[in-house]
Amino acid sequence: MIKTIGHSNHAIERFLDLLTKGGVSLLVDVRSVPYSRRFPQFGRERLKKSLAEVGIDYVWQGAALGGKPEAGGSYDTLAARPEFGAALDRLTASCDDAMPCLMCAEKDPLDCHRTVLVSRRLAERGIAVEHLLADGTTRPHEEIEEALLRKSGGDSDLFEDRGQRLARAYKVRERAMKGGSAQ
Repeated sequence: MIKTIGHSNHAIERFLDLLTKGGVSLLVDVRSVPYSRRFPQFGRERLKKSLAEVGIDYVWQGAALGGKPEAGGSYDTLAARPEFGAALDRLTASCDDAMPCLMCAEKDPLDCHRTVLVSRRLAERGIAVEHLLADGTTRPHEEIEEALLRKSGGDSDLFEDRGQRLARAYKVRERAMKGGSAQ
């Protein structure tokens, strides 16, 4: 299993509590730029130090798993890169020794590339993904995908299988994210 979390505007103590309660032992930072001007506690060096104090390892994978496609690119383009696939291989292999958790900035999993780009491809590989939410609850990725289908109106098309409906819903969500929030 692989978990995900958004650092949002959490105090570092709350964030560390969410991770420890979630059983996380490895935080995988998938931000393209591992810093935050508004929330400096989530800058790479400070975050790595805070995590070490509670026994959680840190690795930055934003170069391979970040959500910033080149101009005109898409998440499908990013996912097709060999370095993306290799990073997913390393991530899934880490499950043997650790409980990894993908981290980006956005609070809601559906507003973030950690779900629309990375978790999607993990689920397609048969990897269980669980999202740690800001209120301390968790949601399996399957529930996030069902919410995505409902939100996009893709849960009622009788002429497409679930995979086709999901692919369409993910594209719609990606376009909405690019138009409304920075990744």
